[in-house]
Amino acid sequence: MNGVRTRKQTAKGGKPKDEKAAGDANGKANGYINTNGLVAKRAESSENIFLFYPNIIGYSRIILAIASLYYMPLHPRTCSLLYSISCLLDALDGVAARYFQQSTRFGAVLDMVTDRCTTACLLVFLSSAWPRWALLFQGLISLDLASHYMHMYATLTMAGSGRSHKQVDQSRSRILYLYYNNKNVLFAFCAFNELFFIALYLLSFSSPILSPSLLPVENGPGSSAQPGNPSHHASTLFATPGSAWAMELARANKMDSFWPWVIAGISFPVMAGKQFLNVVQLVKASKWLAEGDLEMRRAQGLPKKST
Repeated sequence: MNGVRTRKQTAKGGKPKDEKAAGDANGKANGYINTNGLVAKRAESSENIFLFYPNIIGYSRIILAIASLYYMPLHPRTCSLLYSISCLLDALDGVAARYFQQSTRFGAVLDMVTDRCTTACLLVFLSSAWPRWALLFQGLISLDLASHYMHMYATLTMAGSGRSHKQVDQSRSRILYLYYNNKNVLFAFCAFNELFFIALYLLSFSSPILSPSLLPVENGPGSSAQPGNPSHHASTLFATPGSAWAMELARANKMDSFWPWVIAGISFPVMAGKQFLNVVQLVKASKWLAEGDLEMRRAQGLPKKST
């Protein structure tokens, strides 16, 4: 009688206890919950990755960076403030990701792309402000983009898509391991690197040593309408010399260069170290990819011996 259902049980639609328990177990295993004989699908996650708090902070960084670029040619103080806030938020999004358990690959890529683009835009401006040093700034842009792209691609190709580019094995590079795994070291290098370029940007508005056109010239050949060069008269740029932009331009010509020089002097060694790390990162990633190519060629039996 244990395995046989009575007519009364059949009429009532009941199930033996063993069968019911097995059904409940299978339902739970497949993501369903049985309630009053009805099978309801377990509520799936409705998380929106694009609205995670760290990613929202990332969007804010982009907005601030675009605003700083808008003010960059003529408003050094406003631009520097907006740009600095955007850079400082770079540390906050990582804290938010860990606190809210919202670390995502999209957020990591968004963070890295924002860093590369904002720094590149600032260096482009410095190239226009100091054309004689344009080749150096263009080289720094290329090194920054190439090293990070190569490192990211090598990590995804050789270590798998589930691995972060910040997870560097100590056996592969001790210096990169320290750089990426020590949050204080990473923050210091990134912060002082940006501080140096911000200081150069401010010096383009304040230092006649670096920008001789800042010296007062009355309609002489030294006057220039070069973007980032505030030596020209406001009346040549604005229909209303008393406008907010014209007054900001006039204040720029009176900007003291002392603190930008101090910031540049302090941050220069760290900035130089950051460029050295970019070179190391580029070389290590290239060697890692080459190792993968050799393994793949061995697996394919290449080069094939001709008979």
